[in-house]
Amino acid sequence: MPGPGRGRPDENPPSAAATVALRPPASPAPPTPAPAPAPLLLQGQEYRFRSPITCLDFQEQVHRLGMVTEGDGSPEPCVLVLARSADMEMNELSIALAERGIRMARLDVDRCLDLALTVYTDTPLVELDRWLLRPLLVWRRHFELAALPVDPGTLTGAYALDQWGAVASWLTNRSDWAHVNPPRATAHLDRLTQLSDAAAFGLRVPRTSVTTRPGRTRPGGGQCIVKTAGRHLLEPRSGVQHGLFPRPLDTSRSADTPEPAPVIVQQYVPADTELRVFVVGERLIAYQVDKLDPAQLWVDPESVHVTRTEVPAELAQPLLALARYWKLQVAAFDLLVTGDEYVFLEVNVSCDWRWFEHRAESHEVSDAVHDWVAARFRELAGADQGR
Repeated sequence: MPGPGRGRPDENPPSAAATVALRPPASPAPPTPAPAPAPLLLQGQEYRFRSPITCLDFQEQVHRLGMVTEGDGSPEPCVLVLARSADMEMNELSIALAERGIRMARLDVDRCLDLALTVYTDTPLVELDRWLLRPLLVWRRHFELAALPVDPGTLTGAYALDQWGAVASWLTNRSDWAHVNPPRATAHLDRLTQLSDAAAFGLRVPRTSVTTRPGRTRPGGGQCIVKTAGRHLLEPRSGVQHGLFPRPLDTSRSADTPEPAPVIVQQYVPADTELRVFVVGERLIAYQVDKLDPAQLWVDPESVHVTRTEVPAELAQPLLALARYWKLQVAAFDLLVTGDEYVFLEVNVSCDWRWFEHRAESHEVSDAVHDWVAARFRELAGADQGR
């Protein structure tokens, strides 16, 4: 039995004051950290584009509806396009090639999860749905894995991304067929490589640096522009794109705040106007673009003025030389016009031209692209028959 005055362990508990005295003093709560500022190129960017997943390809529609003769089962020569549903340039190309009697087949990244596809590795043949095709010319445009409608954070989504990434890269590098803007030549054509190559070919380029501390950097010593080193459009969810557009560098706001990833800081070059010059084969087609700020093309396109113009001979020569050096067949150069000088900004390999044509009431680029693809296809078809 317990001795006198001891009681059971649950009897005669110590007083509350004694309990407090036995506890160590509480540590002060840590201060709540201030939220990190958004990256510069995500501040104030309101552009958002929803890309519909709807098949508008003429040739695909007529083949699925059974409006085309089955043929004798022999592989049909074709142009193979890797794109996405909203690629209107390729939708238009499908019609133009059909008018010329040329088959175009398509793999869209946002519609490929239920695709009946077999690619033969020992022969340059593709079975798409029930059609046996022999691609002669392959063009990859806007086939971005971010547009694949899966959740990359799940095992199934990660699996689909990895598989499609591997197969799409193989298709767009396979040497059995010819390519438009061959990826082996253009895959590493980033903006910084473009600038150094353009300077080597005699074009003026802005002073440029790459940094995670844009507040410390002043290439050229004056006003600067912040630009993405990667793509102009981010697609964190399939079908929803967010713009990353050039913006003036405000050092009073950026100060010494680090960016979570490197950005391009570029000398601001005052310009009289801008040029977008499309190269199609050996042809150059130019549009003058007048706008108030670098992002206006996307955030307020109706106020941008576009007119058809000619390319001066002194500019045409280095642009065509660069296109040949980079092995580009269809691309777009962006340049500033300042006085009698032209300043190279970048070349866009997956270029879109219909918007510029619409604003300028011109369809010369579309016509040139359709003619070039058809001529290249017939050239390849003739060589294929001679084997």
